[in-house]
Amino acid sequence: MNNRMNCEQYREAIAAQPGESSSSTAAHVAQCAGCAEFRRDILAMDKLIARALEIDVPELRLPQLSPLDGSSTVASLPLRRMSTPLWLGLAASIAIAAVLGIRLLMNDAVQPSLAAEILAHLDHEPEALRVTSTAVSAQSLNTVIGVRADMDSSPGLVTYASTCVINGHTVPHLVIQGERGPVTILLLAEEMIDAAIAIEGAGVRGVVLPVGSGSIAVIGERDESLDKIQEQVVNSVHWKT
Repeated sequence: MNNRMNCEQYREAIAAQPGESSSSTAAHVAQCAGCAEFRRDILAMDKLIARALEIDVPELRLPQLSPLDGSSTVASLPLRRMSTPLWLGLAASIAIAAVLGIRLLMNDAVQPSLAAEILAHLDHEPEALRVTSTAVSAQSLNTVIGVRADMDSSPGLVTYASTCVINGHTVPHLVIQGERGPVTILLLAEEMIDAAIAIEGAGVRGVVLPVGSGSIAVIGERDESLDKIQEQVVNSVHWKT
């Protein structure tokens, strides 16, 4: 695995071998909150599976069938209740299968689809990612943001402001000038997520952060420092009800 491991590669690796780790996987999970949560869930599930397998299930004893000599053609099977350890083993197995299946479906289908949708959208609007010192007007900025949110302060020099459609929802799409290049900010008021989702694209990286009843995406160049921008945007945005 290379140093630029993406979320799909990491989750496939940790799901296949929960206890294994390498410099690449460690570096990725240290920077990706979504994969860090996924790893915790997988390790917890692995421990639960191990405990379930350690349960001592009593040996199943079948009654001896009567010989077919005409005296009886049906074996007498005594009614016995299933033992508590066996019930626990079955219950644990069902719980493991249900929770793990749901979790894998959520991470493999829902979260990557949002990240992919965002990257695809950026690819279709390359004109937004131009280096410029010309800011959009305050009126234009307020009109775009006001569709879904209020913003107490600007995170930087806003050089692009427009509304766009992502996952069927109209969202404010902003671009500010970062230290290394343009930084995209998407105010996803109707995209509620449980944990941060990493975004990895060709030459770009970012994150979708859960914010109240919605989320905010911040994406920039790979060597752009996004922490300060993320903090400022998250603290200044308030969703409209």
